[in-house]
Amino acid sequence: MENVVTSVQKLAVLLLGYEVIPKTVSTRDRGGRFVMAEPICAYLLQTERGYVLFDTGVNIDNILDPVRREEYFMSRGWLAPPIVLPEHDFLKQLKSCGVEPKDISDVILSHVHCDHTGNLKHLRHARIWIQRLEHEFAFSDHGNLAVFNDDFDFPDMKWEIVDGDWEMMPGLRGIFTRGHMPGHQSLVVTLPKSGVKVLTADAGDLWENFEDEVIPGESCDDAAALISIQKLKAIAAEFDAEMILLHDPVRVQSLRLCPDYYD
Repeated sequence: MENVVTSVQKLAVLLLGYEVIPKTVSTRDRGGRFVMAEPICAYLLQTERGYVLFDTGVNIDNILDPVRREEYFMSRGWLAPPIVLPEHDFLKQLKSCGVEPKDISDVILSHVHCDHTGNLKHLRHARIWIQRLEHEFAFSDHGNLAVFNDDFDFPDMKWEIVDGDWEMMPGLRGIFTRGHMPGHQSLVVTLPKSGVKVLTADAGDLWENFEDEVIPGESCDDAAALISIQKLKAIAAEFDAEMILLHDPVRVQSLRLCPDYYD
């Protein structure tokens, strides 16, 4: 691409495991007979200002320890605990990209579900960017069985609160996509050669959500969830952008996974 103004240099997709869920968690009232193994991803951005991470995957300690596995997953109605193979390990994934947690200066959270907050324990030195509505929800008496507050409720966390659409730097924009969660956000990333990528996070898990405009199974605001899907589609159309879905088990197989990258 010519004359691209961006501070983002590279984008690496980290495949951090899989979660086994009913399809209806992803697609409202569709596929009630089906069970999906959906990928858990995060995104490492190399920028002129340092490394930025979008989401962090799931806390493997809650899976490996049988007591915690029962407490956090099986007693809360999960079909099975998430699957994290050795090659999915967060620290190994970073190392394969030549990065250590200490190198990451900023983390952007799409929302506070446990498959997105699990490795914040390694990143307490970093600034954590979160929508105000999501931060308020996280520290409320929410009762959400997929939110594990001990993933992020540390006294030394450096929260950076944002409202609505925002820009961290040229080429890196947060897009407010309320619906799946109160303060859900997605990212729009501009790369020097690969162009614009829309990182949808959980605004829509599957391509079906965007192709057919099907809202997520879990939503705090159905009207907003549909608007968010349409908003991301419009951005992708405007910038001829590729939409990168965090949980789609088919499309993940065609992505450039770490240590490969988009530049």
